[in-house]
Amino acid sequence: MVNEASAKTRERRDRDRSGAPKDGVLHQGVLGGAKLNPFGDLHSLQHLSARFARGLRGVFEPLLRQEVRCWAEPLVVQRFTDYRAERSDALTAWLPLIMTPGMAQALCIMDGKFVLEMLDMFFGGTGAAPHVLPTEFSPAAEAMVARIGQMIAAPLKTAWEPMARFDFLPTRVEVNPAMIADLDGEDAMIVTRFGIAAGAAKPVFLDLVYPVSALKPHAPSLTAKVVGKSAEPDPAWRTELTRAAMNVRFPIRSVLAEPVVKLTMLMDLKPGDVIPITISGDVPVMVGNNRLGCGTVGTSNGFAAIQLTSITRFDEGFAA
Repeated sequence: MVNEASAKTRERRDRDRSGAPKDGVLHQGVLGGAKLNPFGDLHSLQHLSARFARGLRGVFEPLLRQEVRCWAEPLVVQRFTDYRAERSDALTAWLPLIMTPGMAQALCIMDGKFVLEMLDMFFGGTGAAPHVLPTEFSPAAEAMVARIGQMIAAPLKTAWEPMARFDFLPTRVEVNPAMIADLDGEDAMIVTRFGIAAGAAKPVFLDLVYPVSALKPHAPSLTAKVVGKSAEPDPAWRTELTRAAMNVRFPIRSVLAEPVVKLTMLMDLKPGDVIPITISGDVPVMVGNNRLGCGTVGTSNGFAAIQLTSITRFDEGFAA
């Protein structure tokens, strides 16, 4: 429990880590089996996880009502069936995150006890969870998991931006991973684990699991040793773009009158009939479907013209 002190704090989850990880990535496989990790050293994905860990503080500090520490564990590449076997049989939230564009899905996995603690805090409690966990989540707990999924989607998208433009859409939480569609036990998965702890309390962990197949199109970015910030736009390019944008043409029209007649008169109209109209002092001036402002009808240099008397504010960045 995050807000419960522990005599001995561990910053790592118990896990079989036989074999030394290379560049922070542990590759688990079976002798003679298919290669699980086709990328090699996932330098950029480890860097991305560190970026995302910093963003997690803004998600969990309001929920836990205290300052927390968040960090990223070394990556692990393993089969989905091995990952499932590694977790305990206790209540667990398995939340699929649809990665768009495309229909690949990542998984956000949280311990059920942690979810119930946050649910208790959300309703004004102290963060207590039942000593004996239930076998499934209540509707309120499912809503809490969905809320967390929505809250982590934004920092996760931001963390991925230097490498890929992904949006993450949470779907329905499951307590049985076998119920998750489009995932097979033999699928290779990249497991990213994040620790969350307050003070000297025992940490809890949140896992984000990505299918290797979904990330293959981004292999060059994921294996790069350096992930830099986006370069500033070239000033000359920006000037040319501004000049081109300012030369875009928009049709402007004005509605001088909109007379209303009865259906009987409309059906009796014939060539030569006159429909009376009244032109008000201010007529609307339109740009496309948007109202630019109002003006007065007159002439200019021998041509019919409209003198603008007011301009409509489209948004706060448009000067009236």
